Amino acid sequence: MLETFLSYTISGEPFRLFSLSHLVVLLLFAAGTWALYFYRRKLRASSMKETMRHTLAATLLLTELAFQFWHVWTQTWSTAYTLPLQLCSVSLLLCVVMLYSKSYALYEVTFFAGVGGALQAMLTPELFYPFPHFRFLHFFLAHACIIWACLYMTWVEKYQPTLRSVWKTMVFLNLLLVIALLVNRWTGGNYLFVSRKPDNPSLIDYLGAYPWYIISLEGVAIVMFLLLYLPFAASGRKSSASPTSRDFSS
Repeated sequence: MLETFLSYTISGEPFRLFSLSHLVVLLLFAAGTWALYFYRRKLRASSMKETMRHTLAATLLLTELAFQFWHVWTQTWSTAYTLPLQLCSVSLLLCVVMLYSKSYALYEVTFFAGVGGALQAMLTPELFYPFPHFRFLHFFLAHACIIWACLYMTWVEKYQPTLRSVWKTMVFLNLLLVIALLVNRWTGGNYLFVSRKPDNPSLIDYLGAYPWYIISLEGVAIVMFLLLYLPFAASGRKSSASPTSRDFSS
């Protein structure tokens, strides 16, 4: 059973988008997100706040270590596709440091890159392994915790991004893009999908041919980040209009 759970090859039907297992995971994620928001004030005033922050950081770190161990176990580790250079892998590691250090500078980047990237990954995952394979559980746990880490800092620690945070994130992503291009040339990989389109059907298929779809992706990222920023912009305007209004993270 352990061999099946950790196997690199798929036994049975592969993962299907919006299958029952996918919908159940999304429902559990939504329930966890609601609980984090609903209990935010109790957590803020509780000694459990620090425990939760460290637990989230440890869980994220362990998921990345488990992913690397799985590739070593299955003898499939390769610099071409297992380095932590995909957007969500980078966001995951930044979230770990952010949670331990409570760094606002890292929060600015992870809120947009992490929430935007992980949410898209959960809704339309590039995943072949069905439930209950290790990769299925790892994939959704890692991406859910990336989002929860950012929401924890927003709702419990009361951090908030600014409009400037959007442009800081775009600068960071473009620097990361350059690094990915260099690593892709060295390894033959396709980190950040900036060297070619992914093998699976995806949003990128509708954004033009290579390399023009990279520019389209930049536009999509800006729109997504601005949409994520809208609740904070609206809350700021409301607070300015009414002295009794509470901020979005309250």
